[in-house]
Amino acid sequence: MISHVTINQRDIAYDARAQQAALSVTVHHRDGGTEPSLLVMDPGQVELYAIQLDQAIAKRKSAQEDAAR
Repeated sequence: MISHVTINQRDIAYDARAQQAALSVTVHHRDGGTEPSLLVMDPGQVELYAIQLDQAIAKRKSAQEDAAR
């Protein structure tokens, strides 16, 4: 059973022919095992995740600024 997935620190790949982006990830299993995999995204998913990550970055920055006050 999978516990979580983490993004590997590698560049994202884009296949123009298939119009898909692929992000290298590691799948972590509850028994402690891991395996490499890919998160394959279509253009709409890439745009959605970009928006969501921008929002997360803005929330983190705001929280850091609030903590500094």
